[in-house]
This record gives sequence, C-alpha cells and structure tokens, in this order.
Amino acid sequence: MGKPSSRPDYSSKADKKFDKKVQFYAKVRDTVASLTAKKDITKKKFQSRQKKLKAYDLSALSEFLPELKAPRANDFKLNCKSRQQLILKEGKQLSAVLEHPAFQADPLAAIHQHLQNTQPVLDEKPKKKKNQNGGRKKKSKKSKALSRQQSMDI
Repeated sequence: MGKPSSRPDYSSKADKKFDKKVQFYAKVRDTVASLTAKKDITKKKFQSRQKKLKAYDLSALSEFLPELKAPRANDFKLNCKSRQQLILKEGKQLSAVLEHPAFQADPLAAIHQHLQNTQPVLDEKPKKKKNQNGGRKKKSKKSKALSRQQSMDI
C-alpha cells in the first residue's frame, strides 16, 4: 500500500492541522505546569527568607534605646572643592598622628588614650534589681515548717 511511517495516516488536511494544534496545546500545558512549579518553589524560598528576616528584625527595640542627637556635620554639603579641602586637612592630621612619638611607641595605647580624652563619660550607674514583690524578701516554706515544729515542741 504505502510507505511505513511513524506518523498516522491523515485522511484530510484538516485532520493534520487538528493534530498539530493538539500537540501544540500539550506542549503549552506542560510548559505552564513546569513554570507554575518553579514559581511555587521560588515563592516558598521567598517566604522562608521573609520569616528569617522577621526573626532578625530589631526595630521593636528602637523604642527602648535612647535618642541620639545627630551632629550638625550633616548640614555640610560635600562638593568637589570642599572634598579636596577635607582630604588635605585629614591628610595633615593623619601625618601628624603617624609622626607623634606616643603613637610610634604604642599605637593602640595612643588610640585608647585619645578616645579616653575625647569621648564623653556616661554617668549612668547600673540599677539595682528589685524583686517582683517590691523588694521584700519572701519567707521560705522551710522556715515556716521549722517554726511550727519548734512551737509544737515547746
């Protein structure tokens, strides 16, 4: 009859066209399924990252921290000229520090001494811990039991 082929025999051009459409839609369906699977996987990864980030979120602690007064240096605009002046000034300061005999003898001690001299001293004393009952000591049950026995012995 005819040549053996891997494709089925089509009675008409319309059947051939219909079969191609079916194959195309099958490919589209498989692609959509794989893409949704990938999307679900990335969504799960994103959600787990969000949970981890929530665990490290320390913004709730900000209400307990003291407010810091920002220095006025932020008002200083840094353009090309002022940047060059700042570089020159800081370069001179660095060379002066490097040439200082105290820094050459022991750099860490010199830095520590500088910080001691320039940083403000905090006068906050550690607060004493109070008991839950307002500082009163709680009598133990053993002492009550012993006092009852002593009163019975008398």
